[in-house]
Amino acid sequence: MTHVNQKFLDRVGIRIDLGYQRLLIWELMLERLVLMPLTAKVDHDGHLKIGDCDTTKLVCEFGTPLYLFDEFTIHTRCREYREAFSRLYPESSVIYAGKAFLNGALVRILAEEGMGLDVVSCGELGIAQKNGFPAARIYFHGNNKSAEEITAALKYRVGHIVVDNTYELEMLERIAAGMGQKQDILLRISPGVDPHTHRYITTGLVDSKFGFTLPEADKAIAWAMGSKHLGLLGLHFHLGSQISETEPYQTGIGVALKFAAEMKGKYDFELKEMNIGGGYAVQYTLDKPVPPITEFIKVIASQLVAKCRELGLNLPYLVTEPGRAIVGQAGVAFYRAGAVKDIPGIRRYVSVDGGMGDNIRPALYQAVYEAMVANNMLAEPNTKVTIAGKFCESGDILVKDINLPQISPGDIIALPVSGAYCVPMSSNYNASFKPAIVMVKDGKARLVRRRETLVDLTRCDSD
Repeated sequence: MTHVNQKFLDRVGIRIDLGYQRLLIWELMLERLVLMPLTAKVDHDGHLKIGDCDTTKLVCEFGTPLYLFDEFTIHTRCREYREAFSRLYPESSVIYAGKAFLNGALVRILAEEGMGLDVVSCGELGIAQKNGFPAARIYFHGNNKSAEEITAALKYRVGHIVVDNTYELEMLERIAAGMGQKQDILLRISPGVDPHTHRYITTGLVDSKFGFTLPEADKAIAWAMGSKHLGLLGLHFHLGSQISETEPYQTGIGVALKFAAEMKGKYDFELKEMNIGGGYAVQYTLDKPVPPITEFIKVIASQLVAKCRELGLNLPYLVTEPGRAIVGQAGVAFYRAGAVKDIPGIRRYVSVDGGMGDNIRPALYQAVYEAMVANNMLAEPNTKVTIAGKFCESGDILVKDINLPQISPGDIIALPVSGAYCVPMSSNYNASFKPAIVMVKDGKARLVRRRETLVDLTRCDSD
């Protein structure tokens, strides 16, 4: 009997109408669908479909590189996080971290789903404002906010500003006083917790550019509590990104609550709100699954309740800020294959028409991706290849040594889990054009950002 079960075949839209060997070949290729958006399946022509749209047709219509986002997956992830947190810790909010990916279409989905929004610049704030996102649900972050950014946040009357250092604290108080406003704030602390992730995306250590050390935070709390123009609600910490263990959250909460209890005894500080950041990992490759979000939330909620009881603290309002976990799986990058280079006994390179210009993560973080041939999903993955970008850097490699079907120029290469940090970190290196973005839903695709042109590239030039 084949181990390819009907549930799996239903997921990929295939009937059991061929032989055992062919089914085994299909499963080798199609098991990667678990990394794709929730609506992904394969039709009988071997084409990858997402949101009931044939991705090969979308590539013909919109060109490549192309970034596709599945609306159903975004909505589902928002609801999963909000419902899970409200069930396990009712006094809580889920705030989307805009740095993962942000544009007008996404902002409107987030608002519809009742999410909050974490922004870190005037640009992100402007996107939120332009699309009518409720100011009260915005948290403004950043380790070196300018006077212009603080003023913009105050003018829009954002709900919270997360203060990162003494310089900013004093500047914010001065600007708020000048505008005759009082602003609710959280102080970001560095709890000294190692989240066991890549050092470039670790942010909760003492040796970090982010946040107050605990001795600095002690002084900042005393100063902020004495201000007429700042309302100190609580503390914030963010340990890092792509965290796949629950222990760092447990430790971080313990450190923050112990510090809050010390500040209560010293200054009568009341911790009304605790923001634990985000950083929840998503699965990028088949060999590295991650815990379900409920596993994280159970640990977070139980630790918060137990430590508050132990330390004699009232339960604070809980805020969390997932970004990648909301949009990572929802996004897929598509490229056209071009040149194929064989180095006998060493490697076969397949070059595509994108790369580090639209996804710098492999070069920057050594991020690892899977890949699929979107126009030939039912072929046997019998050839080991390396997917190389087109940019003038030897490090421009998207996927190294992956088994795929035989690839010819013109084939469509799809990289799943490309919804977070690819587009926001894209560049115009080699004077390339940033890619188009489409959203798909119920068999319809809409362009939410057009591909750049030479006019865009030269718009800011001056004679």
